[in-house]
Amino acid sequence: MDYCFYSEKLTEPIIFDTHAHFDDERFDNDREELFNYLNSSQGVGGIINCGCDIPSSEKSISFAKKFPFIYAAVGFHPEYAANNECDLAKLEELLKEEKTVAVGEIGLDYYWDKEHKEKQKEIFAKQILLAKKYNKPVIIHDREAHEDTLNILKEYKPNGVLHCFSGSKEMAMEVVKLGMYIGVGGVLTFKNNKKLPEVIKSIPLNRILLETDAPYMAPEPFRGKTNHSGLIIYVAQKLAEILNITPEEVLATTYKNTQELFKL
Repeated sequence: MDYCFYSEKLTEPIIFDTHAHFDDERFDNDREELFNYLNSSQGVGGIINCGCDIPSSEKSISFAKKFPFIYAAVGFHPEYAANNECDLAKLEELLKEEKTVAVGEIGLDYYWDKEHKEKQKEIFAKQILLAKKYNKPVIIHDREAHEDTLNILKEYKPNGVLHCFSGSKEMAMEVVKLGMYIGVGGVLTFKNNKKLPEVIKSIPLNRILLETDAPYMAPEPFRGKTNHSGLIIYVAQKLAEILNITPEEVLATTYKNTQELFKL
């Protein structure tokens, strides 16, 4: 396996990755070997693999069925919201699978698609309602759509997490007031990110989840490399530094937060 790993062997389940995309083709050659190594030697006790459309959601479920520590989220990423492939009836069937724990990755993205904002909002809202119907949390993508995202959350009041949070301190506080969580990943370790540490200081640790967005967003010192769940420990170390607590406390609390939100 040609991946970067934490130098120490960790066998206790201290890491829960709440947002990954191990269905990505770059894992095709050694996915199962990687899963086994993460679980046995890198302290990874849980992974939620997120769907972006029906095929990736189905793959997430297949991983969850084969590996006890993996769970699935199913949903339509906003980049698919403007086309005719958003089969919500099929999505509902996938949501009934035993190890499907959330609807995600869903939300709004005005960076890549500025032309279909209303359609994005429509599909986002429909998926939130589907999640509420089955009492599942949502995993939300919000890129350059902070105001509309927050307005929809205030209207529909789902349980869930804002993945890869990029909003303001004020927005984070509003999200927490709604009873939701903030997803934090490798971006926190980037030297040019000055805003996220200030956001972290403004919210309680019991409202933070750790994530990778694997294979993307690898933390320092591996920025630009293929990300995976074992590298979350570097995010935990940075988070501990910001909050002046131990990495062990960060990992234990965020693990518990994940179990509570996703009912695991």
